[in-house]
Amino acid sequence: MSTRTSRKSTPHEIVERALELSRADGCVVIADEHSSANLRWAGNALTTNGVARGRTLTVVATVDGGQGTASGVVSRSAVTADDLEPLVRAAEAAARDAGPAEDAQPLVGGEKTSADFTDAPAETSSDVFAAFAPALGESFQQARSGGRELYGFAHHGVVSSYLGTSAGLRLRHDQPTGTLELNAKSAGSGAAAPHSAWAGRATRDFTDVDPRELDAELGRRLGWAKRRIELPAGRYETLLPPTAVADLLIYQYWSSGARDAAEGRTVFSRPADDDEAERPGAGTRVGERLTELPLTLRSDPRAAGLECAPFVLAHSSGDDASVFDNGLPLTATDWVREGVLNRLPTTRHSAGLTGLPVAPGIDNLLLEGGGSRSLDEMVAAAGHDGPALLLTCLWYIREVDPATLLLTGLTRDGVYLVENGEVVGEVNNFRFNESPVDLLSRAVEAGRTEPTLPREWGDYFTRAAMPALRIPDFNMSSVSQGV
Repeated sequence: MSTRTSRKSTPHEIVERALELSRADGCVVIADEHSSANLRWAGNALTTNGVARGRTLTVVATVDGGQGTASGVVSRSAVTADDLEPLVRAAEAAARDAGPAEDAQPLVGGEKTSADFTDAPAETSSDVFAAFAPALGESFQQARSGGRELYGFAHHGVVSSYLGTSAGLRLRHDQPTGTLELNAKSAGSGAAAPHSAWAGRATRDFTDVDPRELDAELGRRLGWAKRRIELPAGRYETLLPPTAVADLLIYQYWSSGARDAAEGRTVFSRPADDDEAERPGAGTRVGERLTELPLTLRSDPRAAGLECAPFVLAHSSGDDASVFDNGLPLTATDWVREGVLNRLPTTRHSAGLTGLPVAPGIDNLLLEGGGSRSLDEMVAAAGHDGPALLLTCLWYIREVDPATLLLTGLTRDGVYLVENGEVVGEVNNFRFNESPVDLLSRAVEAGRTEPTLPREWGDYFTRAAMPALRIPDFNMSSVSQGV
């Protein structure tokens, strides 16, 4: 058996062999090599750790026909070279059985090859925690002496993606992703039930996170929680920390596809006047001011610390992604520029439908243009004209109305009352009803942008940098008994 068909074939050899086997008019192959390492702990003690590795192969076959081009997509895990021919044939059969693809476009061309395309995949291991694990042990001791218990996990993964196409592309991207989530619980029972506080961080390599600092912050919050105040539902001046801002704006980003907007289905839709019918983006709010603050919401595959794939990696087609766009270069994109809606995500297909520029989605999100204040400094300036609330995070976020992007969800792990610039206690949790688009229009202050981990969407989207926002009238629609 030749090297290229042995069970030990490398990812780039797998890609090349699949392309050789293809009998379709066009073919795209994506080999994803993934490895992960994790630590878990409870009650100030490690409980589990482990390392895992795997491979996923996606084959996209395109077949030209009299009615148009059809595509077939098949993905399999744990693929070896011996599995390739059945997988390629399955993709071709799926293409022949499918109708013409609405998003059909010529495959992205060009004889472009990443310099490291033939290199071995990047991998993670337990070594990624070499400095972090001892610091975690010290945070256990620190927490124990403070009368609290730490629970949580640290996860690190690396995905090496190899993209090859029959149009000549040979591209490679290594994506490290790390997350740390830390919960602290105070002692107590009965009427003095334990309080809980949460903090999370995103990282590429765990060299820039210190669990001792997070534990100290959680200890401070548990101190605030020793005084409990019950508040009714209502509209309150509210400080949203970066993690909560990230969760809301990621949902906005996911809901901002150009085609849906142009067809009148989203908050970014706007009926076009007769004299605007030929304007690029007609039927959308592109060009409209969304906030008086000079905020820019952007994505950039080369953003420092938030680096992500600089080309499209689409394993399937959908409203905002197209397998035909695989390999399309990605560049820095301002979705909102200095308060004005500037771009909506498009594929080549939806760009043609809407008249908007091609702007594929990118796997990070940054909100910039706020002030220089930290969250603590914003707290010191809050609550002087009435009570203000400081949130920890949001969870169980769900859409209520796509036309306004009205979302509902719950607060979690600490809502604190601010009076005259000081946190004076913990209040009950709430259910909220708000639209992130409307929140941007009502925000009166944005703080300093900093990397953050979304609490709700951290399993899907980790690369974010956000400021805290001050909202004068955040809608806490009802009291929640959640923790």
